[in-house]
Amino acid sequence: MRLASSATLFASLFALAACGGSPEASETADTAMDSGSDAVVAETVDDSAAMSDEAEMVDPAAETGTLAWAAAGEWRDEDDAARDVWRHPVETLEFFEVDPAGTIIEIWPGAGWYTEILAPWVAANGGQLIGATFPADSESENRRNSRAAFEAHFSSDPVYGNVQVADFNAETGDIVAPGTADTVLSFRNIHNWMGGGFAERAFADFFRALKPGGTLGIVEHRLPDTREQDPRAGTGYVQEAYVIALAEEAGFELVASSEVNANPADTADHPNGVWTLPPSANTGEDVDRSVFDAIGESDRMTLLFRKPLSTPNTETDAPVED
Repeated sequence: MRLASSATLFASLFALAACGGSPEASETADTAMDSGSDAVVAETVDDSAAMSDEAEMVDPAAETGTLAWAAAGEWRDEDDAARDVWRHPVETLEFFEVDPAGTIIEIWPGAGWYTEILAPWVAANGGQLIGATFPADSESENRRNSRAAFEAHFSSDPVYGNVQVADFNAETGDIVAPGTADTVLSFRNIHNWMGGGFAERAFADFFRALKPGGTLGIVEHRLPDTREQDPRAGTGYVQEAYVIALAEEAGFELVASSEVNANPADTADHPNGVWTLPPSANTGEDVDRSVFDAIGESDRMTLLFRKPLSTPNTETDAPVED
């Protein structure tokens, strides 16, 4: 397979080292907190202007049903909204070309930080939002509780519409009927799947779920390409080139990358990995947090992929292995 070749290449370039971290701990770290073309040319988008404070000021009087309206919604928790300056939800979803009238899957939404914005926006525009989270019969009590809390919250207010819930983990089958989703979104999850040893399978699942021409939007903590990549991503950081290789191996085409969620102050070498930084702030009581708080939230890649309009293997709807 191509990714096997890519992994060999990364091993030679970056000296990949094995990690003995717990997949369970890695997989739950973040979730516990919180028109296509066959010849798409990848591009890098300069979003430096979008990173200003002014770009994060959403007009609370925005027209009902718009993305700006959803981001300014009174249903959002104040602490969640305060993180917009780091997470740039409006700019990110615009970059991902999300059509709120389509079928959108949010992978491992956790407590629903992005769902609070997506659900009202999608409901107001006649689309369907699906939260792909842990199965209700998960062995982990935390995971069962996470799903139950998500279901309860997003059925508690008509503004969220009819948010459906699907299963997704290392053992589950299709998220939705193959070829029926318009968009798949994942925010800060890939390190979890690497920790659990099923990152390749996850991307294959996304590819299968999407319609031809459907899009995949990825945000992930970014490891500098000059640094050694832990195959288990125990620090929570992942090289952008590795994520692109995972997606391309599954059959996706890279459309564009954005720096809207970049943070040049993040050195990605903190004592407790990415969880040293806000919002986790995991440093212990005797550590001076001022240095880490001054950095802010992590440096993040923002990548847009597309499923080609035609695929090499129409019977399996997946790319043919070499």
